[in-house]
Amino acid sequence: MPVELRILLEEADRYLDAGRVADYCPNGLQVEGRSQVARIVSGVTASQALLDAAVAASADLVLVHHGYFWKNEDPRVIGMKQRRLKTLLLNDISLVGYHLPLDVHPEVGNNVQLAARLGLEVEGPLEPGNPRSVGLVGRLSVPLLPSEFAARVAQALGREPLLVDAKRPIQRLAWCTGAAQGYIEQAAQGGVDAYLTGEVSESTVHFARENGISFLAAGHHATERYGVGALGDYLARTFGIEHCFIDCDNPV
Repeated sequence: MPVELRILLEEADRYLDAGRVADYCPNGLQVEGRSQVARIVSGVTASQALLDAAVAASADLVLVHHGYFWKNEDPRVIGMKQRRLKTLLLNDISLVGYHLPLDVHPEVGNNVQLAARLGLEVEGPLEPGNPRSVGLVGRLSVPLLPSEFAARVAQALGREPLLVDAKRPIQRLAWCTGAAQGYIEQAAQGGVDAYLTGEVSESTVHFARENGISFLAAGHHATERYGVGALGDYLARTFGIEHCFIDCDNPV
């Protein structure tokens, strides 16, 4: 049986504790569609490709990590934004997005979901004393050479990571999904052997080399595929509705 959109949103907000997280975009409902939800399509980013797939799948709601209306973006509804919004509105589909609340959640969050796929035991937050830290620190049960850990990442995520190899085994490491290369300094201060994120900057490579820490950039999209799908599964179980994750590949 379908669930009321309002009730589904209340549960998602409660489960993620979304109101307590300061963010760069509105979390929760971003575009309102029909009032009843029987089928959710989830994906990393509310791209045109995902919206078209959601229409083809007869979705009532699209659930994403990267939605719309980011801080300082052009507010005009023109071009790509107009086409995306038109697709949602003409098909009466709701768009629901959760950014940082989905990164930090202890069960369906991007970082804990990535840890589960890489066999990492979570010890605590990357930022000491901050339980809502975006990044995490943990360890491997058995030390691995950087090349061996990179191979594990490649197998789990289906893509080869960029590796800066410090030429020493990795056991304790820090990670933060997405575009979080700037956290490598905090990771190094925490005494870890390696830091993993999605993206890389030119300066990141020099920092890793000069501080003797291995660094892996495994892809923004690739590292953030798992939280939104887990959230969609949770909502589907809770309300007895359908959910399908659609992966619109992105090499970044």
